[in-house]
Amino acid sequence: MTRKLAVVLFNLGGPDSAAAVKPFLFNLFSDPAIIRLPQPLRWLVAKLIAGRRTKTAIEIYNRIGGRSPILPLTQDQACALEQAIEGLGLGVTVKTFIAMRYWHPRAAETAAAVAAFAPDDIVLLPLYPQFSTTTTQSSLQEWHLAAAKAGIAAPTRVIESYPTDQGLIQAQALLLGKALDEVRSPVRVLFSAHGLPQKVIDAGDPYQRQVQQTAEAVARAVSRPGLDWVVSYQSRVGPMEWIKPYTEAEIRRAGSEGIALVVLPIAFVSEHSETLVELDIEYRHLAETCGVPAYIRVPAVGTEPAFIAGLARLVETRLATPAE
Repeated sequence: MTRKLAVVLFNLGGPDSAAAVKPFLFNLFSDPAIIRLPQPLRWLVAKLIAGRRTKTAIEIYNRIGGRSPILPLTQDQACALEQAIEGLGLGVTVKTFIAMRYWHPRAAETAAAVAAFAPDDIVLLPLYPQFSTTTTQSSLQEWHLAAAKAGIAAPTRVIESYPTDQGLIQAQALLLGKALDEVRSPVRVLFSAHGLPQKVIDAGDPYQRQVQQTAEAVARAVSRPGLDWVVSYQSRVGPMEWIKPYTEAEIRRAGSEGIALVVLPIAFVSEHSETLVELDIEYRHLAETCGVPAYIRVPAVGTEPAFIAGLARLVETRLATPAE
């Protein structure tokens, strides 16, 4: 009998309606990996932040159709990956599943579906190329709890990070090269990643180091001698210090120097509010007001064939190693 393989893809998720915005925000800020306070203080802080940010967040999502596109885009990636794994001829029946961290389908829902599939093997694949305690670790912790409650006992393997995976780098370099062809020099590539509080990095989180590794690999792969590039960080909230340089500061610097910008979301593999609103609308407006000669945004890798093929190879390689 053919063995059955379940591949579980993890992402943050996003609200699918205006009514979902407030509970989505509460789920986000009640995560102990995000708000590192003991209960019940964390619950109270999450309620406060969600209440204060709901109106602004609804306005943000209204600019992109009233909902986050991340679930349908992740579903597209899951379908493409399933086909790519089948094409490897591994002799398994493969089915992909999606577990979102802060909105549906949550880990408990997905674990129930995986249990019903009754796989012989499971591979957990976060759609965060760079590992962070705030994303990968948080998602995996929730999964392990949900899987235990669902009675899942199949051998499970984890792909924790892949910041320099050949498929990821090839896909990003291809998209970056197309964007660079659209603009005349002088031009600077801005590898923009979601930020983290500096204290998270100081505590040993490898995210910033791995983001740098991804950017260096893409810069090499694009094969543009003398390429001017920098890594920057976006989406910070609150008064605390976040990792630098900030994307908006780099946009202002480019404007003062009269340098065009090609902006690549180095840590996002699918489009969502941080790319479609923050990068495409808010930062574009900032670039225009700061005198940046040109502002071109590189798409997220999405279902680029090289990226999906890379994920399939990661699954194949991990499947050949011992389970946890």
